[in-house]
Amino acid sequence: MNDEELSEKSEDIREEEELVTLRPRILSDYVGQLKVVETLEIAIEAAKGRGDSLDHILLHGPPGIGKTTLAHIVAKEMGSQIVVTSGPALERPADLMGMLTHLERGDVLFIDEIHRLPRVVEEFLYPAMEDFAVDFIFDRGTHARSHRLRLEKFTMVGATTRAGLLSSPLRDRFGIFRELTYYTQEEITRIVKRSAAILQVPTEESGAVEIARRARATPRVANRLLSRIRDFAQVRADGVITAEVAAAALELEGVDEAGLTDTDRRLLTTVAVNYCGGPVGIEALAATLQTEADTLTEVVEPYLLNIGFLIRTPGGRKITTVGLSHLGLELQPQLKLANGDM
Repeated sequence: MNDEELSEKSEDIREEEELVTLRPRILSDYVGQLKVVETLEIAIEAAKGRGDSLDHILLHGPPGIGKTTLAHIVAKEMGSQIVVTSGPALERPADLMGMLTHLERGDVLFIDEIHRLPRVVEEFLYPAMEDFAVDFIFDRGTHARSHRLRLEKFTMVGATTRAGLLSSPLRDRFGIFRELTYYTQEEITRIVKRSAAILQVPTEESGAVEIARRARATPRVANRLLSRIRDFAQVRADGVITAEVAAAALELEGVDEAGLTDTDRRLLTTVAVNYCGGPVGIEALAATLQTEADTLTEVVEPYLLNIGFLIRTPGGRKITTVGLSHLGLELQPQLKLANGDM
């Protein structure tokens, strides 16, 4: 690994540590998602009053919206430990066994990307979630024997960006099922101001608003942009984040007024120009952009769909007139026909 790669890796580690530091620790510090927070407050207070563990919780919504943060908050509010893993990391039931057997009463097991659990691991979870037990099979054939091992009562918190991919048996075993949605600009502004205070970065109201306007309605993105703008303000300005400083820093980062990145603009331009506005399938788009289809589906598309620049149809993805206007492209006759405009 050369010096440049080491530098980039160190920067990524520093940024990740800062993002963890900026996470709220308790529900009263959590901004937005009011109905979700209220539901959790009631459930936590009731469980603590009974001296019991929480029901299993399933959180779904776009990436960077606060699912992992809420899982840590639940553990903190319940005064318990949290064990963190992810669906792709659990390839076999044995990968999960050590975690389950070491959980103490009331602990939280957080599984990110739970929709990517292998089927055999998912089925192994059913008795663990429902009966707080796991079944062992010894030997094979006519000598096969089953043994049930009891577990401490724990709380499973699952997070997913694609709730529709969860099987019904798994989904039905969660007592609390809540969707997290994109944040308003006012909520993101509050998050930026809170994060700036923690990082001790002087930030004017106009600077916080400018960051929020380009943060894709996502707290994780807002905090990441704040870190980059802080560096820019330190080197190119007087250290204070104003609207002008934020705008200049974000232009350098390739983030435009609507929060679109180079990847977003490439996707929209490809649909508009290469495929005459659409419809176009996600696999064709991924091949043209030389990007994984899952990356487009789970990371890029959700925000473009949310702001109305892109739509999904049975035939594929289509760019909207709003998206075309943002790119500064004119509707060509064939593009009008493709979009259903006469």
